[in-house]
Amino acid sequence: MKIEMENTIDINIIQFRSLLLQWYQSEKRDLPWRRESASYEIWISEVMLQQTQVKKVQPYYLKFIRIFPNVYTLAKAQLDDVLKIWEGLGYYTRARNLHKAANYIVEHENGTVPTKYDKLLSIPGIGEYTAAAVASIAGNETHAVVDGNVIRVLSRLFQIEGPTQIAVTKQRLKELAERLLSRDYPGDYNQAMMELGALICTPRKPKCLLCPVVELCKAHRNLPDPSLLPVKKKRKEAPHHNIAVAILWDEGHIFITKREENGVLGGMWDFPGVMIGESETPQHALQKLLQEKYNLYAEATEFLVEIKHAFSHYKMTLQVFHCLYKSGEAPTNANSDWQWVKPEELKFFPFAAANKKIIQKLENDFVHT
Repeated sequence: MKIEMENTIDINIIQFRSLLLQWYQSEKRDLPWRRESASYEIWISEVMLQQTQVKKVQPYYLKFIRIFPNVYTLAKAQLDDVLKIWEGLGYYTRARNLHKAANYIVEHENGTVPTKYDKLLSIPGIGEYTAAAVASIAGNETHAVVDGNVIRVLSRLFQIEGPTQIAVTKQRLKELAERLLSRDYPGDYNQAMMELGALICTPRKPKCLLCPVVELCKAHRNLPDPSLLPVKKKRKEAPHHNIAVAILWDEGHIFITKREENGVLGGMWDFPGVMIGESETPQHALQKLLQEKYNLYAEATEFLVEIKHAFSHYKMTLQVFHCLYKSGEAPTNANSDWQWVKPEELKFFPFAAANKKIIQKLENDFVHT
């Protein structure tokens, strides 16, 4: 459905841009990536900032740039090392995509992150959002960024009451963003829109009295509470999974496995785990898993800890048990990746957050005793 933009823009665009950019120049936060103009640093920061708060990103960004100061160092690094630096930041697909894209850039772009939107979009692992951000900030190209902050600002500014997940609303928001975009300062404008959403036009209790464009905002003018927008479709209740996890011991070593790179938490290391069936015990489920998947015969013995953890689309409870190796040998082939490691060596491997809680328990119980 093509939206006629002349009928949807009923604010003074020049005034809006001017007010927004003036506010940004005086109120923008001093962030490490804003001191850089190089496309590499901007690319790394924009990927990290996706679905992650600025205050959490800053220390990760500084450490990442220190260890991987350019595309070449990132491309040459082992994926394990990249994931280890990323550990705790979440959404690990971003780290895998960075590594994949870095290798492509070294091979096809002479190690320089492009600043042209079309070039960026052709790189595996770089999508529309990242391409628009890097192209506008590093290359001064006129491509609007549309993230959660921008969606919120536009939804309130134009009082858009359709659910933001549906196609027609997404298209309208995208076209509004492109129409409002400053042609002279696209990078500053994109950052200003995201900054406005992060600092002023917040999800709850927006600071309307401090907003530089409040006089142009329809939601402020017409609604009792601007935070009623944007409208989102109600989410289904997240499913819950009960999972048994094995800490499998053999002569002071623990058995760990690596997840397939194209799966959930791909490339991260893990302890063997399995969903518990309705009619089985966690101990039986673990012994069956170890035997059938890894050809390892073991006895599940002492309960270690229960861990509750939530992801964006589901929740889980981990029942963690010590298991004692009896016999067998895990397969070694192209589809298997496992190691026996000492407890104190676990810290050198990238693990997801739930497993980090298990490792902390192991450290408290064993490593420091």
